[in-house]
Amino acid sequence: MQAQDATTVFFLKAWTWAEANAKRVAIGVAFVVIFVFVISFYSWRQNQREIEAGKVLTQAVISSTGSQFVDACLKIAVDYSGTRAGQRAQLQGAASLFSAGRYADAQAQFQKFLDAYPDNFFAPQAALGVAASLDAQGKFDLAAAAYQKAASQSSDGSVVATAKFGLAQIDEQQGKISEAQSLYEEIARSSPNSSMASEAGLRSVELKMKLPTASTPSPAAPFSLSH
Repeated sequence: MQAQDATTVFFLKAWTWAEANAKRVAIGVAFVVIFVFVISFYSWRQNQREIEAGKVLTQAVISSTGSQFVDACLKIAVDYSGTRAGQRAQLQGAASLFSAGRYADAQAQFQKFLDAYPDNFFAPQAALGVAASLDAQGKFDLAAAAYQKAASQSSDGSVVATAKFGLAQIDEQQGKISEAQSLYEEIARSSPNSSMASEAGLRSVELKMKLPTASTPSPAAPFSLSH
């Protein structure tokens, strides 16, 4: 009985407060409704943008070639920034620029992707793109630093192996045979059963043959007493 009385008293107080603060309650309810509507509309709109961006990118892949494809990808990246299709378009445009030999432009687009999406799943690939673009431009010191950064910031074995392979090639070009051979050997050992590991293994063996071997001292002549 006492519990029922306590419950009745509570509801009476709540009702009295609601009547006294009806305006506040109405405003609060309206705010919640508007908030839920805005969130729902934003989610729906984002989903629509994702679908639309995917369709536009697919159409570009089907109907565009060469420089037209690059332009289409970069336009999609701008028009649909933040969407997964827009991110893919950015990377595809950068990769196409690299394939066309426009290394400086490719570097700029890969870096733009990294600046916009530093935590993206494809950020390691973009970092490799920056390094490879610098490498292709003959900026070996900058490329080496970029390869090292890409390798140190990724847990993806294929990304690390590719970065180390790029470093090994730079060392080889600069006459650092021992450093290059060690890197090739490391790639072959850590990434077995891959085409890159096979190539790295071959390069390692070839460079090992070029390394200077320590000369072994000739055996001393036997001691003899002259008569």
